Amino acid sequence: MKQVIFLFTAMTLMNCSENKTPKNEAASSYVPDTPQLDSDVMTPEVLWAFGRVGNIDVSPDGKTALFAVTYCNIEENKSYRELYSVPTSGGTAVRLTHNAVNEAAAQWRPDGERIGYLAPTADRGLQLWEMAADGHDVRQISDIDGGITGFKYSPDMTNILYIKPVKLDKNIHDIYPDLPKANARIETDIMYRHWDTWHDYTYNHIFVAPYSAKIIGGTDIMDGQRFDCPNKPMDGLEQIAWNPDSKSIVYSCKKLTGKAYAISTNTDLYRYSLESGRTDNLTDGMSGYDTNPAFSPDGKLMAWLSMERDGYEADQPRIIIMDMASGQKTDFSKQWDYHATAPKWNRDGSKLLFISNIQGTDEICALTPADGKITQLTNGMHDYTSVEEAADGRLIAGKMSMSQPAEIYAVAPESGADTPLTTVTQGIMKQLTMGKVERRTVKTVDNKDMLVWVIYPPHFDPTKKYPALLYCQGGPQSTVSQFWSYRWNMQMMAANGYIVVAPNRRGLPGFGREWLEQISTNYGGLNIQDYMAAIDDVAHEPYVDASRLGAVGASYGGFSVNYLAGCHQGRFKAFISHCGIFNFEQMYVTTEEMWFTNWDMGGAYWEKDKEAVQRSYAASPHLYVDKWDTPILFITGEKDYRIPYTQNMGAFNAAVMRGVPAELLFFPEENHWVTSPQNGILWQRVFREWLDKWLKPEN
Repeated sequence: MKQVIFLFTAMTLMNCSENKTPKNEAASSYVPDTPQLDSDVMTPEVLWAFGRVGNIDVSPDGKTALFAVTYCNIEENKSYRELYSVPTSGGTAVRLTHNAVNEAAAQWRPDGERIGYLAPTADRGLQLWEMAADGHDVRQISDIDGGITGFKYSPDMTNILYIKPVKLDKNIHDIYPDLPKANARIETDIMYRHWDTWHDYTYNHIFVAPYSAKIIGGTDIMDGQRFDCPNKPMDGLEQIAWNPDSKSIVYSCKKLTGKAYAISTNTDLYRYSLESGRTDNLTDGMSGYDTNPAFSPDGKLMAWLSMERDGYEADQPRIIIMDMASGQKTDFSKQWDYHATAPKWNRDGSKLLFISNIQGTDEICALTPADGKITQLTNGMHDYTSVEEAADGRLIAGKMSMSQPAEIYAVAPESGADTPLTTVTQGIMKQLTMGKVERRTVKTVDNKDMLVWVIYPPHFDPTKKYPALLYCQGGPQSTVSQFWSYRWNMQMMAANGYIVVAPNRRGLPGFGREWLEQISTNYGGLNIQDYMAAIDDVAHEPYVDASRLGAVGASYGGFSVNYLAGCHQGRFKAFISHCGIFNFEQMYVTTEEMWFTNWDMGGAYWEKDKEAVQRSYAASPHLYVDKWDTPILFITGEKDYRIPYTQNMGAFNAAVMRGVPAELLFFPEENHWVTSPQNGILWQRVFREWLDKWLKPEN
């Protein structure tokens, strides 16, 4: 395999009089030169060399976009993040920070004169820092005991809210102080661990403090409450909004604990009044997720995303708008059969901008509350990830595709035409040849049209025969869109010499509610037949070697592989299952978010009188191990508490006991994903080596 030649150079710090760094840091950051490649075919090392663009925030005057770029240092096995800005009208991006720390949560101050961000200190954790809009005059603003994890300025800049973990529960040493070396936990309820972390006896709370040049503490607006905001583990500051009058805060919180938390998705929006200290539930009686509050610029309207059904985490996120004076709520998604994400008002408050997956791609849409009309503004082979309006009326958006890592674009709302504002990844992209991505329509067994993405190897030659991979999506209800991933990267798989077949099978959003919801309580149903239809259709092509087919996937996709291993009828010659469900009964009693298994399985396996439950558990892959006969690689992380690693150990052990060629790739420090650079590269290497061993025996 050809290796990439890296020409890394360290950037020196600017003079301290121009740009002081956090006081505990004197070393320079890591922003590498563009690597010079000796091949135009992507390798894992090249994939991890891309700068990763994110955290886009448009300035209050709409003229400048703030953003972050993260670079991974493979040798050090760590990442570095720096802040940049670029004119929204187009121009050269300016690097604002030069520090060997990872600045986080960067945002414009409401007056647009300064930028706030989080950075570590020597002994006080993460604190709020500020710098001038050009990156100079760096100052530490907060000095809060234990540090903070997020912040937001009030619009009038008289106050600031910040997030801080508060310890409210007793650990073993609080209960038995005479046993300081004891290492144990005592649990009386579930939700003692979540995603990849055991509960640490603390809760995320919102504090409010007067905004000043030195913030040392504030008022806990959730004082004594054993609830989190932002909700753990994935939520962020998008779940908290200042009212434009700066007199109140609205936040999303699931005020449940233990078993009640584990079986419910009922998350409400709460309004806290700074003047009275009173908290009101604005969504009382609304049963599912209520998230992402967003006020119109004049504060008269508040939009948010609302799921209707409790316990169903993949329910449609509806757009609800409340008239703040009357309290009247209006559902603007009744005629919209798609999901909505990332709501953001335009500058004059006449439209609510949002992202929606529509027929396999994530597009920018706009809702006009005055008439209830929803308009799709973009259409193409791409995924938009965020959107804000600039001063000139164009939209500033993050965009990616299967063939392009994320960059920032300016989008004309009238035509949907876009212009790149950043070129962070172009130095590498110009040296690579990407495989063709084809949109294909495949008929299902019940004669429905299914969108299937087909990704061809670079330098594809239709006169040759190629092995092919069926990509099985996770979720289970997450779309196979035009995403760019640093693990399940379609172009990386294609660069290894495989044709990749990625179907939008039953159970995915973007194709209407009926298509989405077929999968619930029916994992072994039509969605499995959709996989077969997709790979069979492409396997008929003269350039596909039907004797060399593989199937790969993670999470629900890993379940799919485990299930297909027992029913594929000789189609496949190799499998890879990452963090997949193997034994449904064991999964039910060891996962953490019980609402997921309750909804998708229909309930607990001991509920023998429920037909949907019995149908669900009958599809457990462990029941079909007697039919396994195909080489299979299992990958898992010890810190995966969603699908515990024992599921994959059990599957691996079963395969070995059956005499099926098998391998287990185990990551002690990874969770449901693989996030560190060297583990990420190792994952890609083992992934390829396994497939090549069984699908390219000539190698």
